[in-house]
Amino acid sequence: MNAVRGTPSWLGGVNDRTAVSLLLERGELTKNQISELSGLSKPTASLIVGRLEAVGIIRAVGEVPGTRGPSAVSYAVRADRILGVAINISHLVMQSTVVDAYGTEHPVAETSLSAAASERSAVFDITAGIHSACVASNLSPDAVQMVCIGVQGSVDSRTDALNYVDLLPGWQRKGIKEHLEEALGLDVFMENDVNLAAIAEREYGAGADTASFALLWMGEGLGLAVDLNGSVLHGASGGAGEIGFLPTPHSAANFGSTAKNLQELVGGVGVSKVAKSHGLSKRGYQALFEALVDDPRGDAIFAELAPRIAVGIIPVLAVLDPARVVLGGPLGSAGGSRLAKLVQSAIRRDSVWVPEVVATTVPDRPVLRGAVTFLVAEVREALIKDVSSAAPKFTNHSTLHDHQHHPLQRK
Repeated sequence: MNAVRGTPSWLGGVNDRTAVSLLLERGELTKNQISELSGLSKPTASLIVGRLEAVGIIRAVGEVPGTRGPSAVSYAVRADRILGVAINISHLVMQSTVVDAYGTEHPVAETSLSAAASERSAVFDITAGIHSACVASNLSPDAVQMVCIGVQGSVDSRTDALNYVDLLPGWQRKGIKEHLEEALGLDVFMENDVNLAAIAEREYGAGADTASFALLWMGEGLGLAVDLNGSVLHGASGGAGEIGFLPTPHSAANFGSTAKNLQELVGGVGVSKVAKSHGLSKRGYQALFEALVDDPRGDAIFAELAPRIAVGIIPVLAVLDPARVVLGGPLGSAGGSRLAKLVQSAIRRDSVWVPEVVATTVPDRPVLRGAVTFLVAEVREALIKDVSSAAPKFTNHSTLHDHQHHPLQRK
């Protein structure tokens, strides 16, 4: 039976969750520090700490020297109580890493995958990713309760269908989330890879200080994510941002291109053709993007690519008018500020919009970083909910008085 709002047991649960929230936000704290930050009395803070330690949600981690008297014990949330695993999966490679409530930087495991559909399935791949991540961090998979998967496609939350995905051998396209949750016994979150990269850009990169931005991902494929005031736009079917399918406008004829859509114009194939016309040819798109960073022909190649990229961005500006455009993906990283300035000039020359265009500043693995950022919030929420189920009924009536002055009450 759930506790009634306002009763000692309910108020005790609120205080327990507040203490855990403070420890997650501030790190290690003593009982007195929890009392000061929460507005609770020292005796009540002491009771809360004792109860949370007894049920294994927090633990003593050290001592803080006092100005008078003995040292105070500091406490921290047991980050290994609930874990998640963040995964970025492509055709032949999967990156995975453990996620805890503190957002600790755990090692990243990279797993090679077979190209044969007969050897692959969603359950097989994700199980392998979880196992590899846990081995890399020397942690038990038993504590993993959730997983966030970045895919090169979109997930329709209405129908649980995986769309715009061509290169995940053995993966079913319908009922994918439900299938994974039933087979793995975990909470499963699936998200478009570029949307996750936008989350990382908002948290760590060029989107941190602006109200809205559009992230144009340029690699072997082409994708777009739009962040409006911290929320990523998904669209009715999850297909917002699949910009590569847009037909090439008539103005592209000025480039002498026969590309039928934006993917062919500025995706990996289009970039490869432009680079080859300048005498730069590499085996594999990744090798080509890496070569563009230092190759002396890079400036000329970027100058030719910039107006093509602008052609793809202008429709986005016409519909959404974001304050900033971020060039991401392997090509955006390779081009850096050089390419960003050229694209900004091309947009302002060929249209009425004047957005700021910048290069991504997320250091590495943006998709995986976005999945980690997303999952940290989910793990924290699960941990705070776990407080209510793990802690015994609270019966100390002094909490009633403390709660009236509680500055951190959460709904």
